[in-house]
Amino acid sequence: MKLGVIGGLGPMATACFLEMITKMTEAQRDQDHLEILIHSAPYIPDRTAFILGRSKDNPVEPMLKIGKKLAKEVSCIAIPCITAHYFYKELSENIPVPIIHGIYETGLELQKKGIKRAGLMATDGTIESRIFQDQLEKMGIEVLLPDERRQQDIMDVIYKDLKAGFPADMEKFQEVSLQLKDQGAQVILLGCTELSLIKKEVPLGKEYLDALEVLAQRCVVRCGKKLNKEYENLLMREE
Repeated sequence: MKLGVIGGLGPMATACFLEMITKMTEAQRDQDHLEILIHSAPYIPDRTAFILGRSKDNPVEPMLKIGKKLAKEVSCIAIPCITAHYFYKELSENIPVPIIHGIYETGLELQKKGIKRAGLMATDGTIESRIFQDQLEKMGIEVLLPDERRQQDIMDVIYKDLKAGFPADMEKFQEVSLQLKDQGAQVILLGCTELSLIKKEVPLGKEYLDALEVLAQRCVVRCGKKLNKEYENLLMREE
């Protein structure tokens, strides 16, 4: 089976996603890896700005155009942008192959480990649209959020640091983590694909679950490839 990727939202997150899939696949040779068609389209308008009403540039139309084109050649599609899952219903109804739902799959991973309370680090658009809260609450999982000040810290880490090509401010990241843990979070969700770049560079430990990593794992399995054993249980994996 062949995977299609609507990428470029942002470009570095897409590159990280491809690396994850490659590392997760059990392969002894090049030919054992998954065939992937990636359309990286960084021109797609900012999802958070549109969701919050700060921009009238709708990102759905270019995503639909790319998805329909990919659907002619692939078995399923992934979108390595969590905020873009706000448009999942419209995209899935108009693209004729399955789109893997990263947030639902993250919920399944939490359920598998008996997690009942999860902290969320994500963009303002993701949080205000409630795409995590609504999905996970249906699955019996309470979602804990940073306060206004700490949420701004996470937005700074995402937009002023990572999207701008700078290292993440780890002091801000850790302060948000501590606040979520103090609220009772058993696990902290990295709910923005840019935050995956932190996990790639800094050992964070088992108390974090990366939604992009979950999406990558599900892509490998859905497309009929075997997982390397260390990626079978993402919440149990040592860095």
